[in-house]
Amino acid sequence: MNFLLDFTWYNIILFLFVLTVLVYFHEWGHYWVARRNNVRVEVFSIGFGPEIFGWNNKAGTRWKISAIPLGGYVKMLGQSDLPEDEEDVEPVSEEDKPFSFSNKTLAQRAAIVVAGPLANFLLAIVLFAGLIMTVGTPHHYAGVGNVMENSAAAQAGIKVGGRIVAIDGETVTWFSDLVRIVSVKPGAQMKVTVLRDEAEITVTATPKAMSRTGEDGKTVEVGILGVRFDPQQAEYERQTPWTAAWMGVRQTYALTENIFSYLGEMITGNRGAEDLGGPLRIAQLSGQMARAGFDDLIFFMAALSVNLGLINLFPIPLLDGGHLMFFAAEAVRGRPLDARIQEYGFRFGLILVLILMVFATWNDLVHLRVIEFIKDLIT
Repeated sequence: MNFLLDFTWYNIILFLFVLTVLVYFHEWGHYWVARRNNVRVEVFSIGFGPEIFGWNNKAGTRWKISAIPLGGYVKMLGQSDLPEDEEDVEPVSEEDKPFSFSNKTLAQRAAIVVAGPLANFLLAIVLFAGLIMTVGTPHHYAGVGNVMENSAAAQAGIKVGGRIVAIDGETVTWFSDLVRIVSVKPGAQMKVTVLRDEAEITVTATPKAMSRTGEDGKTVEVGILGVRFDPQQAEYERQTPWTAAWMGVRQTYALTENIFSYLGEMITGNRGAEDLGGPLRIAQLSGQMARAGFDDLIFFMAALSVNLGLINLFPIPLLDGGHLMFFAAEAVRGRPLDARIQEYGFRFGLILVLILMVFATWNDLVHLRVIEFIKDLIT
């Protein structure tokens, strides 16, 4: 029953809040660029299914909240791939053709489609920058947050919770000081002074040598003590808006790189797919991040926004990346792909997305020990 204790209405409400914010900005990207290109947006919906309530703006767009709060969409005049099967596409009159999505140039249509994922990246940059301006960037003391198994630190008896204050008599304040001193002394015995429970103890440690590739492409040996910093032992420095914005861009880029790296390792078999999570795990993490603090929840939302933007750019029919793939084919051929090919493509994309959703949900159920709980009930 542990999974039930960790999965409450609190998690569900926070998950829906996080998802609604991310979906809104994604669809707002499509909407904003569509309106800039004089495309008539007929519906802007948060959620799917029957409308709960809504209103019309001056441009004639129906803004609505729908019954199933697991996504959203914008419906543009002349857009053929509608999310609701019961809505048929009516022929666009000659009078309305200037406002039709399908009547716009290839570049305009591509801009409208790519605007959704770009809005998610922009939101991530803004959220990261906001945190950097208000909370600040951490400068970690040389606190011991984790000791790697069989490392030099473990063999020397260094424990989690202490703070390294000196190495061979040289004062150590920041974790960067520790890295700087240890990295140039692979295999060299050194005296490490650790402050723990208001008492200093000195132990002998021999950093293990590890090969690293430098920026110049050359392989060098560096010393590794085998400790990770303690995130609780840090000072935070607030940054100016311009610096924060640039650091937000870098954070978003680094996170994108990490996602690609993970996917590459998963595809090549160097990493398992058990870390691939779905809605249940996102809901669980939403609750955990909120309990940890508002800034942790904002960071989580920013990271999730990067994931949403990146996933939507994958060249899978049904996703924004699939539309862009069809547009690329249209640019090469000089005319759109045959309607039947696009239809089969969207069907394939739908099946693939459903398979991924089932797989991710299965991972969630295993992670939350629901499967184990069910097995215990029937055995």
